[in-house]
Amino acid sequence: MESTPATLTTTDGRPTLRFERHLAHSPHRVWKAITDPEDLLHWFPARMETDLEVGAPIRFTFEEDFGVDPGGGEILEIDPPRLFEYTWRDDVLRWEILPDGQGCRLIFLHTLGDEGGGKLAAARNAAGWDACLEALEARLAGRTAEQPRSEQMLAAMEQYIERFGLGEGAVHDHPDGYLIRFQRDLVWRPVDEVWSMLVDDKDPAVGSEPPWRFANEHAPAGPVTEVERAHHLEFAWLHDGAQVGRISWELTAAPTSGEPRDGHRVGTVTAR
Repeated sequence: MESTPATLTTTDGRPTLRFERHLAHSPHRVWKAITDPEDLLHWFPARMETDLEVGAPIRFTFEEDFGVDPGGGEILEIDPPRLFEYTWRDDVLRWEILPDGQGCRLIFLHTLGDEGGGKLAAARNAAGWDACLEALEARLAGRTAEQPRSEQMLAAMEQYIERFGLGEGAVHDHPDGYLIRFQRDLVWRPVDEVWSMLVDDKDPAVGSEPPWRFANEHAPAGPVTEVERAHHLEFAWLHDGAQVGRISWELTAAPTSGEPRDGHRVGTVTAR
């Protein structure tokens, strides 16, 4: 069944992803698929253990060790077979099932909390839920969905980054002139791994040329002025051989884990 892309809206000031699927199955069958542990194993991103009642705690566990504490949640609303809403960390997941002819319409809302990256993580989450919902439809049809390849997921994320406008830079005032700030969510890639890829496993030093992946032809690079391995790199921005600003890269661990397993990259350009 053809699916429509997710949309990004706002709920009570928080970014919210909205998904809608028309399913050729009864509301009761779909309800079972989103609440029964055996069904959830085939499409949901984590194991989910709970009692189906308001206020019940939820325990999430991952089948694979990502080095991340999956956290827990709590059931907020439940009205079989119509509504199931619960938290996962500080995110809110809301499933609505509406009768639609011989089948039903499934509306899924994912309100993004700060712990998981907030709006910056919207593209990653949208691509991930698209894959999960495809697996859900396969489960309902008695099939096994193929796992998407890494390059497929990256392409899907890039499409959502473009759709949601998450790749655009923001201009801010700065004492030296102005600051252009770009941010990218790179969760599920360890900070050390991202750093090693960017520097080709050769850590730069103050005074050296910055690794080629940090610079581009539109902003000729001068020598490195500051470096903190796996976290920060700053170098001069040149024009006609003179420094006109600074280019600074930061890798910061996402707040969902005490270890630098999850991270997002922040690139900033300061010019005067």
